[in-house]
Amino acid sequence: MAKNNNHNNPAVNIKNRRATFDYEIIETFTAGIVLTGTEIKSIRQGKCGLTDTYCMVINGEVWVKNMYIAEYSYGSYNNHTTHRDRKLLLNRKEIRRIAKENMQPGNSIVPLRLFINERGLAKLVIAIARGKKQYDKRQSIKEREDKRSIDRMFKH
Repeated sequence: MAKNNNHNNPAVNIKNRRATFDYEIIETFTAGIVLTGTEIKSIRQGKCGLTDTYCMVINGEVWVKNMYIAEYSYGSYNNHTTHRDRKLLLNRKEIRRIAKENMQPGNSIVPLRLFINERGLAKLVIAIARGKKQYDKRQSIKEREDKRSIDRMFKH
């Protein structure tokens, strides 16, 4: 008999579009997240966001700050707070590498994507990134517009 995976919603793929516009991505890591029961249920419903979210290394642990996860609609008195700090699960080698890169001036740790993997676990793709200057952003806009116009020409 086939196993019914109702909890595994492959449609959950929340992206931080602002990150690729504001930052130049240097290296990416996939991390697990320590969540409560109501938080994972809200994520499976797709009710979360990565706007204005950032990561920090504190005492050898990586934490995601300001990540929005909506309160679970069926949650009771023990529902979670929407913007609490959440610990990320990475191995020591990855944490040391992230901490070292984060010490470089101009580097930040930014979340790029939140998704549910095939085992039903929430994963967060984080990146070591360097902030773009204003002229780099204009270049990104120009490249995007050029790509759009080329796509338009080939569709007609």
